Amino acid sequence: MRHWSPRSRTTRREEEAISSNRQARWDFAEAYAGEDSVLVAARHRAREVGVTPVTPGGGSALCFLAAATDARAVAEIGTGTGVSGVYLLRGMRPDGVLTTVDPEPDNQRIAKETFAQAGFSGGRARFIPGRALEVLPRLADGGYDLVFCDGDKTEYGEYLAEALRLLRPGGVVCFDNALWHDRVPDPAHRDPETTAIRELLRAVRENDALVPTLLPVGDGLLCAVRRG
Repeated sequence: MRHWSPRSRTTRREEEAISSNRQARWDFAEAYAGEDSVLVAARHRAREVGVTPVTPGGGSALCFLAAATDARAVAEIGTGTGVSGVYLLRGMRPDGVLTTVDPEPDNQRIAKETFAQAGFSGGRARFIPGRALEVLPRLADGGYDLVFCDGDKTEYGEYLAEALRLLRPGGVVCFDNALWHDRVPDPAHRDPETTAIRELLRAVRENDALVPTLLPVGDGLLCAVRRG
């Protein structure tokens, strides 16, 4: 006798409707916070220079986390044109300082302009040009409330090791592109970036010093709190 199950009675049309509704919910959540003219302009400049910034949903999550941790010191890997930096600064304390690292000085020049347009004084951000793995070892142990990583995906595992050193107890580390264009959940994709992100997800989940979550915003935002 064949047993009935809800799955067996679901038609292709119903599955398509469910998928469409889910996408509509995600799109609504992604656009919920909205973006002002400063962020829209920074996104336009990002397209011009070939940089992919954090999405509006990911940015609003970063702003939320910076505010929730009452962040005074934040380290960012991947300045871009300043989109993520604006979100972070808007969530940080008024006296907070963002330390942002990028190998492209031209990107940082654009980001400085973006921060100024957003109303932040020059003292609110410290720009360090260079490769992240050469710069991060020079930053202070336990001196940061939040570390945001959006650099070379193949280096994510090494960024994690540096972030654990940089974060104070109770601090948060975040990695953008944690789903990597939906390749991470698909075992058929084995390119270096996808493999590195899978290894990162496993390392964060299995680290007893971290409390992790994977947020389905943008291209995936992996976040973890460092235990005391």
